[in-house]
Amino acid sequence: MKQVMESAALAAGRAIMAIHSAGADVHYKSDRSPVTAADEEAERLILEALAWHFPAIPVVAEEAVAAGSVPDISGGTFFLVDPLDGTKEFIAGRSEFTVNIALIRDGAPIAGIVYAPALSVGFIAEEDRAERFEVAGETEISRRQAIGCRSRGNALTAVASRSHATPETARFLDDHGIDACTAIGSSLKFCLVAEGLADVYPRFGRTMEWDTAAGDAVLRAAGGMTHTLDGSPLLYGKTNQASDADFANPNFIAASADWCTDPAANTK
Repeated sequence: MKQVMESAALAAGRAIMAIHSAGADVHYKSDRSPVTAADEEAERLILEALAWHFPAIPVVAEEAVAAGSVPDISGGTFFLVDPLDGTKEFIAGRSEFTVNIALIRDGAPIAGIVYAPALSVGFIAEEDRAERFEVAGETEISRRQAIGCRSRGNALTAVASRSHATPETARFLDDHGIDACTAIGSSLKFCLVAEGLADVYPRFGRTMEWDTAAGDAVLRAAGGMTHTLDGSPLLYGKTNQASDADFANPNFIAASADWCTDPAANTK
């Protein structure tokens, strides 16, 4: 699983960077979110790799879902794919976009990869082990190291969305006395918490499951957890929701495990 995810993510990253260098035309989906040829080519490569190696496991992929292709996930095991998370960062010329692939089983992300091709760095999780890796020359993983969440201290650091700041996020930071907050795009926010460089990632605003699953897998393997505001673990495979679209997430708090021991206190 790990090798296939890495190979697929690296191939998608190479395609994304080639299009990034050439300049990508932007068009818009029905929900007015941007999409580029990089999104589409990266998704094609990932779907091809997953179908070859795991033909029995359905794949829920962002662009395929936008085009109306939604597989049957009633078996409880499926992949979630965001071929280019942080399309706005990509279009703006920033480097914080990622390739996201996650494996879901019974509502939980049990394996995943987040690869930032413009930064030549990635994060992968499998079997309760989270790693940070570096890539040399777009093709070879040159360095790996195990990562884990840090213990909660007196001075707290948060990470938040660069493109989706909300008054609720500012209120959360104020309520918890958090002065230090790093704004960064894409699922790298989960990875900074998983790597022990931040304590908490509060998200008040709409996300989709493919946006969060891979980063959440890395965080959980690193000893953290992602909870909804009522303290329940964030679940995946949410369909037929009365209040939102299929695969849409509620607000959540992603943090180290000791932050999450008292969810009611931590989401006030």
